[in-house]
Amino acid sequence: MLAADPSASIAAIAAEAGVDRRTVYRRFASREDLMAAVYGARYDAVEEAIEAARLREAPVAVALHRYVEGIIAVNRAWPVETSRMLRDVTIRQRRRRLIDEVDAFLRRATDEGLLRSDLPPGWVATVLPPLMERAAEDLSELSAAQAADVVVDTLLRGAGTPQAR
Repeated sequence: MLAADPSASIAAIAAEAGVDRRTVYRRFASREDLMAAVYGARYDAVEEAIEAARLREAPVAVALHRYVEGIIAVNRAWPVETSRMLRDVTIRQRRRRLIDEVDAFLRRATDEGLLRSDLPPGWVATVLPPLMERAAEDLSELSAAQAADVVVDTLLRGAGTPQAR
């Protein structure tokens, strides 16, 4: 509901959940507290996906696919507008740690030859998140693993035909 309407009221959220708004307010003192819980849960899921991908230990191709698959699953389960999360200092710090971890992995993937070293610094880190977001939404008929196949193939091979290369 919040993905479709980030400004949804507590009353609307409660109605969608099939409870009275007082029930929501017993658990969350304010709309901001509810939103913080939603954003916190999304970041918990992102952290779990990154941990499961084993970005530091697994072979880079395996880790890349696991990461993309996990993030696509998170984007589907928690399709909330992430820019609203950045108002909270704790969320911003968590986000920074996660970005740093993924950036370190992408450097590792470049150093090990999976990614091109001649691209501008940070380019893959810039294009990968929107690919995962679009895949979560536009490839909804595919499993997260199948959507990850498409994203990883697009990232590593591009959209051109072999003749175009």
